[in-house]
Amino acid sequence: MQAVTTVVMTRNRWPDLARTLPRHESPVIVVDNGSDDGTPELVRQHFPDVRVVRLPDNQGAVARNHGVREARTPYVAFADDDSWWEPGALACAAAYLEASPRLGLLTGPVLVGDDEHVDAVSREQAAAPLGRDLDLPGPTVLGFLACAAVVRRDAFLAVGGFDDVVRMYGEETRLAWDLRASGWGLAYVPDVVAHHHPSTTSRSPRVAEALERNRVLTTLMRRPWPAVGAEVVRSLSRREGRAGLRMALPRVPRALLHRRRLPPRVEGEIRLLESA
Repeated sequence: MQAVTTVVMTRNRWPDLARTLPRHESPVIVVDNGSDDGTPELVRQHFPDVRVVRLPDNQGAVARNHGVREARTPYVAFADDDSWWEPGALACAAAYLEASPRLGLLTGPVLVGDDEHVDAVSREQAAAPLGRDLDLPGPTVLGFLACAAVVRRDAFLAVGGFDDVVRMYGEETRLAWDLRASGWGLAYVPDVVAHHHPSTTSRSPRVAEALERNRVLTTLMRRPWPAVGAEVVRSLSRREGRAGLRMALPRVPRALLHRRRLPPRVEGEIRLLESA
């Protein structure tokens, strides 16, 4: 019996899925974010063993929550439509999760493009600025790339999964903080490898502004007011930041509804990473 389900989120990227789905190990769930290019039908036609969850509209990263709820395995790996896992990586991840009951999420190196260079985030995680907990298989992390994360299904659902305040771009941060705040361990392990060959399909032209927006919203939802003020000041100093602040304003009331301070231990870890 398989221990890991791979959940792939997609929208209007059938050419990418046609390239990456053959690389995934079963079981696989594709969550379609309201595509209008026939992606769900094409997946069902060409990959009948893949379960398709078709959403009526684009829900951003929240789409992954639907896939996790549909999964029937104790662990779930995330992949984007332009990424896949190294053969054997998910079996390795399951072994780590079985051996470490407190491990809620693990991540590993992301190899990018044809030259397979290591993503900058992976290099930072491998440097272990937060050290390592003795009961975890690798250095502690306080963030991750969604295309390179394997989660304990129950832990993910218990903290609410991805949220509809941030929705997309930088959506991993609040989830990582909440897992850590709930007592779960998050670790980087070098032998759970993901590949990412960025899609040739154009991305939103406002990704930089969305990232700035979501940094502010995530800070507002979880950190003390001085940290919120510092984040706003930082955003005001940059063109993308100012645009991001304008984009954040309509979402502020909802962010305030979700506001909950992190434990001092986790806030201290965030400050340590900021100082590093």
